[in-house]
Amino acid sequence: MVFKRLLGSLGVGAPKVDTVLEPGAVLPGGDLTGQVHLEGGGADFAIEQITLELVARVEIEHDEGESDGVAVFGRFSVGGGFRLGEGERRSVPFSLTLPWETPVTQLHGQDLGIVLGVRTEVAVAGAKDKGDLDPLAVRPLPAQEAVLEALGQLGFGFRSADLEYGHIRGTGQQLPFYQEVELTPAARYTHEVNEIEVTFLAGPHEMEIVLEADKRGGAFSPGRDVLTRFTVRHDEVAGTDWNARVEGWLGSLVENRAAYGSQGSYGHGPYGQGGYGHDSGAHHGGHHGDGHRSGPGMGTVVAAGAAGLAVGVVGGMVAAEVVDEIGDAMEGDEEDEG
Repeated sequence: MVFKRLLGSLGVGAPKVDTVLEPGAVLPGGDLTGQVHLEGGGADFAIEQITLELVARVEIEHDEGESDGVAVFGRFSVGGGFRLGEGERRSVPFSLTLPWETPVTQLHGQDLGIVLGVRTEVAVAGAKDKGDLDPLAVRPLPAQEAVLEALGQLGFGFRSADLEYGHIRGTGQQLPFYQEVELTPAARYTHEVNEIEVTFLAGPHEMEIVLEADKRGGAFSPGRDVLTRFTVRHDEVAGTDWNARVEGWLGSLVENRAAYGSQGSYGHGPYGQGGYGHDSGAHHGGHHGDGHRSGPGMGTVVAAGAAGLAVGVVGGMVAAEVVDEIGDAMEGDEEDEG
């Protein structure tokens, strides 16, 4: 999607801005490219600076419950310092590197319900105007895809995905929010857990994987969250039996029930989580014969399981509409600040 907008802060006759992203989904840590097209207005204008912001819709936990908010997770100056003549057309190409922790918005082309956007800000003659948002599509890194595919083949189903504002204690998290992918349990785990939540915290060389089990409570014990953390290197993707490895992680997660069963809850608030284990990278053992279930990968599961979510639909609105709604909310905040 592109936008074409009159710089409202400058009134009639101001330049028009049309930001176009290169088509296709990009990778976390990869390059986002495109062009900012400018068209001069009824007079000459000094274009002082062109800035792109990466924004995300996030969920914020507070005493009253949860609410949606907007988080900026990247800001890049891509041009400026020139005069745009009356009626002149000029294009400013850009290439910027996404943060490694940029959330994944789609898997095999299926929308996960995560809303990211690129917002353009143009500073002209001392005034700044923040234009509408362009939706940003991000596909998973090979290691992320390998883990999700293994979970699908082990019988887990896609439930939903969201962005939680806050920090996971004990990790190397860099962004002010983290992504959770919620999965329904495979048949062999249904008596143990209600759901599994997966969080990826990628870096340039390795990736932390946080698994959280929303556990079932017994007759005399309440349900609780138990978490474990594992680390994989990006160069481990090829040649790894991911079904066996992920199954080992799940075994460790379930075993934590016994380890922490008498020590209280391991739930989390908006700014921290605890109760982690750690995987040094070695393959776990376990039952990989009869106990190993082979099924469709997570890409197929998302396509089928997300039917209730619907492709491109978030809470009853298509992703682009949600991006527009975020833009309106941002403009309202700016007016309040003014």
